[in-house]
Amino acid sequence: MSLKISRLLHAGYIFETEKSKIVFDPIFENPFSHNCFAHPDVQFDVDRIKTLNFDAIFISHFHDDHFSLTSLNLLDKDTPVYMYSLHDEFFRLLTEVGFKNVYSLQMDVSLRCGDFEITPRRALDSEVDSIFQICANGINILNVVDSLIDQKTLAQLVCIGSWDVVLWPFQMMLESDVLSPSRAGIFDFAIYMDTVQQIKMLNPRIVVPSSCQFIHEDWSWYNNKMFPISYTFFKKEIGKYIPNTLVVRMDPGFSIGIDEKEWSCLKQIEWIKPTGDHHADYDYRPNEVVPPLSEAAIKFSPLTDSKKNIVKDYCEQEILKIYASFDSVSEPFFEKERIWNLIVYDSTGDVYNYYYQISCEKIKKLEADKNISDSLRNSVSWQTEILMSKLYSALKNGESLTSLYMRINDRKFSPEIENELQWADFMEDPLVRCLYTGKVATDQKHQLKIIKGDLKSFDQF
Repeated sequence: MSLKISRLLHAGYIFETEKSKIVFDPIFENPFSHNCFAHPDVQFDVDRIKTLNFDAIFISHFHDDHFSLTSLNLLDKDTPVYMYSLHDEFFRLLTEVGFKNVYSLQMDVSLRCGDFEITPRRALDSEVDSIFQICANGINILNVVDSLIDQKTLAQLVCIGSWDVVLWPFQMMLESDVLSPSRAGIFDFAIYMDTVQQIKMLNPRIVVPSSCQFIHEDWSWYNNKMFPISYTFFKKEIGKYIPNTLVVRMDPGFSIGIDEKEWSCLKQIEWIKPTGDHHADYDYRPNEVVPPLSEAAIKFSPLTDSKKNIVKDYCEQEILKIYASFDSVSEPFFEKERIWNLIVYDSTGDVYNYYYQISCEKIKKLEADKNISDSLRNSVSWQTEILMSKLYSALKNGESLTSLYMRINDRKFSPEIENELQWADFMEDPLVRCLYTGKVATDQKHQLKIIKGDLKSFDQF
């Protein structure tokens, strides 16, 4: 076979010929990104990984499930690293962890690495993502990574010619549905199939359902609400719409060989050890009852008193300073005066209610004791719920929104407020803005502290 392709985790892949070997978005952790567990389950032989040699490392974007210093630190620091990012901070972190040759990828500018020619292409969200065209020994591969393809880029890729393999992000993440489950509707599979038209236009020999190959904690409702598309559904629909394209499922450690005429399964990677059921599929249950957030709180270990105080101080003082520092309101809903209720659940069962008055970029905390007046409670027009342990982890460990178990407006308000909320962007939630606006590489900076020994271990709770 002229080319070997091996699957790591999520959007991680190794490509190799007889003379060259490159890796994309390497993740050697399970779980990764705090609570993303490989599905099916696997273990890694870290000692073997430390002996691996690559001609180059490619990183598609800065999200922590693609760019992990913990995983990268296992690899030879003489290996060139090529990354797509608009933020200089990520390149600095790569050099600080020890990589000597770090380069910024430019759209549509090809580079040669041994037998491989790699060309970054524009993704739909070009401020964050990139996709890759990979050519070697006459084989043409498109690694779409996490995003759909920009329409101008799609037309460009269709004109390029035939595609042998497309690595396609087959899962859609329903973040809004898990953030506000009471408002979730039934997933529209017809809309999803519109995106598959991009695959049809590319018309590849093989499509690999790629990205999002993970689940959350075994008790988590995310496992039945977050991912509506199963492997079985994807293969069935591709067969219906693009019958000449073969769907090949590649679990972690799975390898295939391909040349210009045929492909075959190859030996499993020895340093990736499967431990789970490798026929496992996603189980989407749109009608499953979602438990209250307070039930999730008790699943996590309690914070120490000092860490609780950090969270309380943030809610009582720091959040006011951060919100007031914003130049303008990002969500028109808050152009009117609003009462925002932030509810924090401790793992011990304690509940902390905070009330704030927001008007454009102005905010003030409203005093409320345990005997909260009905008038204050009834005047709430935006509500955010979060676990105390997760809020601490977001503050100190850089944990991302996907795993915070937040709820945003997961309740009914007055008819007037409900009418206004239908136009609001829940991702412009005040807590989300305060935690993440203007902050980059928080998770990777925490990883770097651990690598350097500034933290003894992952500072969870």
